[in-house]
Amino acid sequence: MAPRGFRAAAPRRFVALLAALLLLAACTGGGGGGGDGGGGPQTSPSATADEPGDIVVASGRDVTGKNGVRQRLIDAWNVRQEREGTGYRARLVELPGSADEQRSQLLGALQSGSAGYDVVNLDVTWVPEFAAAGLVRPLPERLVDGDVIPSVASTARWDGRVYAVPFNSDVGLLYYRPDYLRQAGVQHTDLSSGLDWERLRTLIVDLDDRDPGAYDQGWTTQLAAYEGRTVNAVEAFASAVPDLVLTDADGRYRATAGQLARGIAELRRRTDASYTLPDAVRSDEAASVGDFADGRTAFLRHWPSVYRTLYQSFTRRQLGVAPLPGRAVLGGQNLAVTGASRRAGKAAELIEYLTGRESERCLLDAGFAATRVSAYTDDTVRCPVTAGAPSASPTGESADRMPRDAAGRPEYARPILLPALRRAVHRPRTPLYGAFTQTLTARLGPLFGAGPPSDEELARALDEELREALPD
Repeated sequence: MAPRGFRAAAPRRFVALLAALLLLAACTGGGGGGGDGGGGPQTSPSATADEPGDIVVASGRDVTGKNGVRQRLIDAWNVRQEREGTGYRARLVELPGSADEQRSQLLGALQSGSAGYDVVNLDVTWVPEFAAAGLVRPLPERLVDGDVIPSVASTARWDGRVYAVPFNSDVGLLYYRPDYLRQAGVQHTDLSSGLDWERLRTLIVDLDDRDPGAYDQGWTTQLAAYEGRTVNAVEAFASAVPDLVLTDADGRYRATAGQLARGIAELRRRTDASYTLPDAVRSDEAASVGDFADGRTAFLRHWPSVYRTLYQSFTRRQLGVAPLPGRAVLGGQNLAVTGASRRAGKAAELIEYLTGRESERCLLDAGFAATRVSAYTDDTVRCPVTAGAPSASPTGESADRMPRDAAGRPEYARPILLPALRRAVHRPRTPLYGAFTQTLTARLGPLFGAGPPSDEELARALDEELREALPD
């Protein structure tokens, strides 16, 4: 059990750590549809004559901290270029603001040509929009080879072509407090093999009867009016309707009001007030992990990146991680070459390095979800960049308290994270994803208010609006 003073101390300890989480793109979508971006598909990198100079990589903030693993991978590539005398050097530019704000900045910069970006780090939900608008170039198929986790590899393509290469992935997981469960008299507190929602509700009832520590309510997640609500909804919909197809391969809306009603009913059950921390309806990633760290709840739905963050304060006896009950949404970020790049060929080479086997092992060791199977299963693949030097946290701390297996990976990576990524479901893939997520987020709002409408009433309204937002 956490000390009684933990609730007061946790916010001070976590404030800098949580700030980085606000910028996680793994669980954010876009807003709005694609423009013409200069029109039409761009030529492949090999068709462009490169000019020596800086290759500018635009990305959101690296949650592994100052001089984090992304910067160190770029530094290692630069050392190779200097040694070979190529005349190229990569430079990382971190974009400020939330992921939605970053998307708007990238769209504006690429459509206007006002920023000299060669490589952009895109949320997986943005790839169809940027590809359809001609803002990023097709890439060689070999960059997404058979080592990339199949569910993750599919995020790289649009309209039959590769437009981006998976860099780091993401998937919903369930974090929990085994010490709270022990205090509630639960005999089997290792949930790593998985559980369903009925088992989770039973455990919450046990906790409510004993009320351990600073505990308030069973579980929390991200239900504020932003992409977190969309993620939770898609997970509930996919769990309730296993064969649900919200959009087809061309991004056209294909669900029915009846299917939506079943999904809404499942979301309503999951977020029932008797099981869910009241603050969840106003929570984003940072707020929800803060409530969990503060001891207010025993279960948290979140992304792999907080595994390392939480172990800065919790011990093995206080923290566990399990697959999310039901279906979990796939997130992550992919690297793409911009249509306007004057160094497109070399930029593609940089992407190949940053997403290669050794680089993906570096990302996994630092706390990201790697995109390649070999990072999880091949002990001969090692990280040459971070070996013996764990990446710093957003607060500048260098201590690495994250449990690791015999090969040095995060302990949960192979038995829990890799299977979760393989089973993960996609959010709709469409150039109009922004319109989809804005419609879903807004229309589901009444579900979390006073006197919510029936499942069928809400589903009919949502079905009608989605048909308008995603026309055939």
